[in-house]
Amino acid sequence: MAECLEVHVTVPDRDLAERIAAVVVAERPVAAAQLVAPITSVYWWRGEINRADEWLLFMKTTGERFDELAAAIRRMHPYEVPQIVAVPLVAGTADYLEWIRRETTPEPGA
Repeated sequence: MAECLEVHVTVPDRDLAERIAAVVVAERPVAAAQLVAPITSVYWWRGEINRADEWLLFMKTTGERFDELAAAIRRMHPYEVPQIVAVPLVAGTADYLEWIRRETTPEPGA
């Protein structure tokens, strides 16, 4: 059984968050994507502490589709080192986890 994941990605603006969500849901490496209103990130970059307002995406996928998802995000993302991290969904209702697996399984012949 495929491991279900929640992938977290930060982007600089809402338009890009919506574009990434639309593309990865349509291409089906993810079953769903949620956008979280602006967040403030504080981080080290090139020897300096930086602060930025960003948008956060939560995406549901499986371990089998993570590499494909990360590649799709990288093609659209402007950051040199984008945050693309995944955490395992260690618990969830059986029907929801099965839905993630079903919706991210490629159609035969696709």
